[in-house]
Amino acid sequence: MNQNSSVAATILQDAAQQNYPVSALYVLATPIGNVCDISLRGLHLLSIADAVACEDTRNTSQLLQRYGLSRPLLATHEHNEREAAAKIIERLHAGQRVALVSDAGTPAVSDPGARVVDAVRAAGLRVIPLPGASAAITALSASGLTDERFHFVGFLPAKTRQRETALQELVELPAALVFYEAPHRIVETVQSLLQVFGPQRQVVLARELTKLFEDIHRCPLGEAPDWLAQDANRQRGEFVILVEGAPVTEGDGAEAERVLRILLAELPVRQAAALAAQITGVKKNALYDRALAIRQGAQEDEEAGEDEDDA
Repeated sequence: MNQNSSVAATILQDAAQQNYPVSALYVLATPIGNVCDISLRGLHLLSIADAVACEDTRNTSQLLQRYGLSRPLLATHEHNEREAAAKIIERLHAGQRVALVSDAGTPAVSDPGARVVDAVRAAGLRVIPLPGASAAITALSASGLTDERFHFVGFLPAKTRQRETALQELVELPAALVFYEAPHRIVETVQSLLQVFGPQRQVVLARELTKLFEDIHRCPLGEAPDWLAQDANRQRGEFVILVEGAPVTEGDGAEAERVLRILLAELPVRQAAALAAQITGVKKNALYDRALAIRQGAQEDEEAGEDEDDA
């Protein structure tokens, strides 16, 4: 056994020795593309689960086969969640472990699963999350967008007017916006983003994340339609779209300054900046720098006053 195999065996052994309570629903994140992006804890849970509740039994069966596993599968999709939840709860009452998975990523995040989790909790049974892949977080981590907050939207309405109405409600939000989109609507959605947010906002088009043809492109929104049109392959695959948050307006800055000065009268610089950011939505780093300047200015004024008294 080589060193790498020895390390893997040791980690798998650690995963096996952890606690996996019975009568519990395990919300298990599966890979969004690359089959290696599953946790060792997740793999072990799949090997001991009494059943796997899944969005598409064919997809999950193929995934389990890649790991050399075979478990009973329970179809649990958006059209049968209530009925599936009842069957899952019955199994949990019988002392079983049930894993809940979606076709890719984390269940119940723009995927089926939320109703099942809600029903299991209402029945007084345990829900245990096993974290892992998420398309939204994967895209954000590689985007370079510096917004301190993000707002997850998921899929927008398919019809143009409804989509643009939904986007209008997000125009002034000072947080990076996260959308999911299918390939057959990517061009229309980008046009709507451009129409509502204008050409200057930065957009990130992340497609086929973790897969062979992964592509993460960032540009001003005004350039995005041309970039998509230049190569038909750029319109293929499942998309995560990120749009940078609204810039802080002059009015917002004045309000942030007022709030910051009030807080500085009672709190240390770092704490005052953090609270002011939460209250106003202005970036914490900018408020921290401003707080330092205000505090330094106050100290200089105080020292100048002492010099005048001495004179």
